Amino acid sequence: MGRYIVKRVVIAIPMLLIISFLTFLFINLAPLDPAEVVLKAQGVPTITDELMAQTKEELGMDRLFIVQYFNWLIASLQLDFGSSYVTGKPVWSLLGPAFLNTFKLTIVSSFFIIILSILLGVICALQEGRVMDKSIRGVSFFLTAIPSYWLASMMIWFVSVKLDLLPTNGMTSYQSYILPVTVIVISYAGIYFRNVRTSMISNLNEDYVLYGRACGLPEKTITIHILRNSLQVAMSIFGMAVPIILGSTVVIENVFAWPGLGSLTVRAILSRDFPIIQAYVLILAVAFIAFNTLSDIITAAMNPKIRNDL
Repeated sequence: MGRYIVKRVVIAIPMLLIISFLTFLFINLAPLDPAEVVLKAQGVPTITDELMAQTKEELGMDRLFIVQYFNWLIASLQLDFGSSYVTGKPVWSLLGPAFLNTFKLTIVSSFFIIILSILLGVICALQEGRVMDKSIRGVSFFLTAIPSYWLASMMIWFVSVKLDLLPTNGMTSYQSYILPVTVIVISYAGIYFRNVRTSMISNLNEDYVLYGRACGLPEKTITIHILRNSLQVAMSIFGMAVPIILGSTVVIENVFAWPGLGSLTVRAILSRDFPIIQAYVLILAVAFIAFNTLSDIITAAMNPKIRNDL
């Protein structure tokens, strides 16, 4: 198992390097000159060529592209993403608290998504083709199809404004989590529980299930074995739930005024604050690769046969 973990980590390193290079390249291909953004943010009334050249020198943009990239990469490994072009504050001082707020929202949402997906997947698999199975799938299909921003707006209007039960926005108490978490769970649980259901139904027809029933094993014991084998397949999908939700909370955070990465990044995009955008993309890429590697390791720990495939 130790050898498998080392191999997976080694494979992840070149992927991280490629993603970091593409992140730096694409941001630098933006049509607007970063030096011009900085000067406009500082309120310089007249931007001259001399000022542009001086600003580029201060930002290190007068060096070769590859030198700029390696300087940025080495600094990023130390969580030094430079300074915001707009506020002048270190990027990490803005990104750190926002990342923590988004991560809390993501972890709570992912927990409920996984629990609900397993529960509904097992129920639907055991009731395959019956009214309950069709009803749950129909309702989940309908809820998943609803745009999250519309669902969030309706919940704010009904629960917060009409019933006055929960806060409409912000992150003031545990009650602030209820509405955004509910919207995220409704939007994603329908996708993940279908994978559990499909995997469960596939395992229901395996020989070991027929053998267990022929031997007179209790149906509860057989169901536990089916669920354990089914979760090996679903584990890789659940493992990616955290980074996917982490990167897709932009809409939810803006609707609920959640002080997280999504809200911060939208403001950075509107003001062309490139260091924050670069750091956001890099953090998401690292999260995707890290959770993908982690889910592969957990799956390999549950199924020794997978270790030999690498």
